[in-house]
Formats: sequence, C-alpha cells, structure tokens
Amino acid sequence: MNSKQALPMQTAEVLIEALPYIQNYAGKTIVIKYGGNAMTDETLKHQFAQDIVLLKQVGINPVVVHGGGPQIANLLKKVGKESKFIEGMRVTDSETMDIVQMVLGGLVNKDIVSLINQAGGRAIGLTGKDGDFIKAKKLKIAKKNKENQSLPPEMIDIGHVGEIVSIDPKIVEMLDNDRYIPVIAPIGVGDKGQAYNINADIVAGEMAKVLKAKRLLLLTNTSGVLDTSGALLTGLNEESINTLIDDKTIQGGMIPKINCALEAVKSGVQSSCIIDGRVPHALLLELLTDRGAGTLITAQ
Repeated sequence: MNSKQALPMQTAEVLIEALPYIQNYAGKTIVIKYGGNAMTDETLKHQFAQDIVLLKQVGINPVVVHGGGPQIANLLKKVGKESKFIEGMRVTDSETMDIVQMVLGGLVNKDIVSLINQAGGRAIGLTGKDGDFIKAKKLKIAKKNKENQSLPPEMIDIGHVGEIVSIDPKIVEMLDNDRYIPVIAPIGVGDKGQAYNINADIVAGEMAKVLKAKRLLLLTNTSGVLDTSGALLTGLNEESINTLIDDKTIQGGMIPKINCALEAVKSGVQSSCIIDGRVPHALLLELLTDRGAGTLITAQ
C-alpha cells in the first residue's frame, strides 16, 4: 500500500473504531466538567469546542459544567483584591461574589458558548440562578485545630460559598433533548435569592446524577490518578479508591475530585473518568476510541 492509499485507510479505520462507541452513547447524556489548561490554552479551547459539537452531531447529548478559578484570581488581582483560601476554599465576601458572578456567569460562560457556536454548535449559557434550577445553601467548613487534634473542628463561615440543596433538571433536559448544548456556570441560588459560588466538580457530579447521565468526565491538568511511580491507574472502584487514599497515593486536591466521580457512579452513572485536558481532543479519545484518556471509575 502506498502513502496515498494509507492515509484514507487510516481515516476509515478510525471511523470504524468509533462506530460502536457512537452507537452505545447515541441519545445518552454525557456531563463534562471543563477546567484546567483546556480552558486557558487557545488551541485546546477550540479543540474542546469542536469535540463538543461533534458529539452532539452524532447524536450524543453533552452537558458542559465549567470552572474559572484562574480567571477569577486574575480579575481579583486587577482590582487589587487579594485571594484568600481556607482549607482550599476561596473566601468569598460580597465584593468577591460580584466578581465571581461576572467571571463565571459572564466572561467565561459566554466565551465557551461563543466557541461552541463558532464551531457549528448551538450552545446556551446558564447559571443555577436561571429558573432557580440549582438551589443552594451556605457552606461552612470545618477547620481542624493543628495544635490539638483532639479538639472538635472550628466551623468557619467563608462567605458566599454554597453547597447544593437540589437541582431541577427540567431546563437542562429541555435543551439537551433538542439541538442545544447547555453550558452551566456553577452558581447556585439561596432561598432568599442570594448567589453562591459552588465547586464545579460537585455541580458536574450532581448534574450527572439528576440527568441520569451515561458518563461523567472531569477534565484536569494531570494524566489522571497516578501510582507512586507516576504510572496511570484506571479501572478503579470504591474499594481500590479507599485503599489509595489510605496509603496516600491519592491526596490533596485529587481526593474531592475522585470522591465526586465515585459518588456519581454509586448513584447510577455508568462510569466516571478523570481525564487529561492538556491532551488534544481528549474527549473524543476517551469516548470514541479503544485508547481512552485517563482514569476510569466504576461502581464495581
């Protein structure tokens, strides 16, 4: 076979490889948490938009939930406001919450919507305040006494940071079942109309549950969950995850992410995957090829 024949054959083989996956996911909902380098690198941003449009075009229903931590930090710095964190959570006073809403619900959300639309999709941006579809309440975090671990933790109020009370999926389902692609900013609303900033991984996990999604994909800035030698781990379940947390293989910011993925599969989502958003077309590699692109988490 000469070089002129080889390229078309390779293309055909890729399409044939994708066919059973397309058939498996046809008509199903896939929830994607979009964050990390994939949100800041211009080439990766355009590739992500193309992936989302392709998935919708072949009959799969993607729902995008995005973060925006670096963008929020940059704007806070520009206005001379210091970012403060307690136990890894951003302290969010009223002024900071105004900026969070401006960045998440405005700048970042509309940028993602625009990129998807430019790629040929029909994206619509939402926050949980639209139709009050993400109900939330104030989150208070427990801060341990480092000097005396036997003392009960102190409950700290960090402002307009929320935890989810409930999600009404009707708006998202209506868009998802039509030709539209929902793009959701992780802002919830309290019982008196107050806005709350919510961790985007948690919103994505809860969205996957209420939408009865087939898959939950969490884009990160790592290859996935790695063992102590740096090798990628996959095919994890609750038992293996607990072992990896106990022996400190999984630690730091990966713990809440993998717990979010695990809770989703325990609630009926077929599988979750923590994938490397730095890899070009990571979504397509994970969903439509034999190769995959990260750490797979299942209930069993």
